Amino acid sequence: MRIDFDRQRWDRVKDNSRNWWAGELGRPLIQMRLHGADPGRPEPELPARHFTAQYGTAVSAEAIVDRWDYDLAGTVHLGDAFPVVWPNYGPGVLAAMIGAEPEVRDETVWFHPRAQVKIDDLSFAVDSSDPWLQRIRDINKAAAARWGDLVQVGMTDLGGAFDVLSTFRPGEQLLLDLYDHPGAVMRQIDALHAHWFAVFDLFNQDLQRFNPGYTAWTPIYSSTPYYMLQCDFAYMIGPDMFDRFVKPELTASCERLSNPFYHLDGPGQLPHLDSLLSIEALKGVQWVPGDGQPGITEWPEVYRKIRDAGKLIQVFSGQSEIGYKALDVLSDQLSDASPIIMIGETDIAAMDEVMAFLAAYGAA
Repeated sequence: MRIDFDRQRWDRVKDNSRNWWAGELGRPLIQMRLHGADPGRPEPELPARHFTAQYGTAVSAEAIVDRWDYDLAGTVHLGDAFPVVWPNYGPGVLAAMIGAEPEVRDETVWFHPRAQVKIDDLSFAVDSSDPWLQRIRDINKAAAARWGDLVQVGMTDLGGAFDVLSTFRPGEQLLLDLYDHPGAVMRQIDALHAHWFAVFDLFNQDLQRFNPGYTAWTPIYSSTPYYMLQCDFAYMIGPDMFDRFVKPELTASCERLSNPFYHLDGPGQLPHLDSLLSIEALKGVQWVPGDGQPGITEWPEVYRKIRDAGKLIQVFSGQSEIGYKALDVLSDQLSDASPIIMIGETDIAAMDEVMAFLAAYGAA
């Protein structure tokens, strides 16, 4: 059975997303993906994996895409949802493309320096023949051959410049560099910024030949360049250092993208929220409270601050014990849910309930 989606539905997704980015939709975007539908075909032998890197090079790109095709055929896309996949090679895979050693585990992918090198002596270059870079390009091309423009293929998780740099200066080394070698840190960040966009542009040369638009590891659809920017390293520094070292590169990245979001990960990053919101080109914030923290409905002050700054908000249904219905709570707290995009998923058995939920927001 073919993936149940067509050009008319894509046109609707594109129109609604464009209006939402512009603040003109008048309602939240709600992506609902229901799992458990009959794919109408035998299940491939290749098992589903969250990290694409776990398949190894012995598995062909075509086999990976076939597995994704099976999973998409068993998914019902409702509201503003659309079929999407992304090659997941771990957060900050850019590090592997410029010389780090990848370590694939069951729960994630780590990247390690091949040698201890001082901050002044680090030198980065993107190797166009790097096996991880080529692997991702091969998967992108296999997806294009299989689906054409039916399925959106997301940008792999390149990471953030500071997070990539911290791969090569692990532990406390990069923190000490901020004090002892600030000029060298900024030179390396400038170099990584250039490499980041070089790889971003290279992948998009492939992706934009067939992709309906742009997505990243977070599937917010945009018809123009979008990315979920991040700096997990920022939880280790205070606001003054954030403004001095991190914010300039983030600002430059925002200004090079049409629709940039920021991945605000955990309470340790909340001290930087005011500074982030002052970046004019930043379009929105994804707040992730983190493990052991209250769910997304318990942070109304955070969402009000983001909304009052004129920024958009992205949440996942899995960030709350009440799932996608957390949107109802956030709507009450903000008195207006229109700046929000909810990316939700549940079982196919909840179809009627989900349809009623979507209808209440005008998204059915």
